[in-house]
Amino acid sequence: MATKITYTQQGDYLLPNLKLPEQPNVEIGIWGKRHLRYIKQHYPIHYTNLLTSCTLTAYLADIDEQAEDMFFRLVKQLAEKEGVTERLKADNQMLWVRKMNNIRNRVQEIVNAELIYT
Repeated sequence: MATKITYTQQGDYLLPNLKLPEQPNVEIGIWGKRHLRYIKQHYPIHYTNLLTSCTLTAYLADIDEQAEDMFFRLVKQLAEKEGVTERLKADNQMLWVRKMNNIRNRVQEIVNAELIYT
């Protein structure tokens, strides 16, 4: 079975009307969106290859899931290691918030360095 190719005239040239197959509608989180911006800016050929092979959405969803898992796992580990517990939260909320914000910021830097901007 032959596929009918249609063309559009652009000046003196006939260009094929190309359309990518539909990709699944997957919600990409903040980590996947950051990685998308990064590869678009720094690795445009890799981005184009993923896009044209219809694997971009699955790739970004995978990166997002890995980053999310890594983030929550590291936050939990560091909180336990540094004694940031529910008991501290009940006794001194402001200290707990300061420590948790510090941990979350450090973990965000780790995830960015190891998954997002590589």
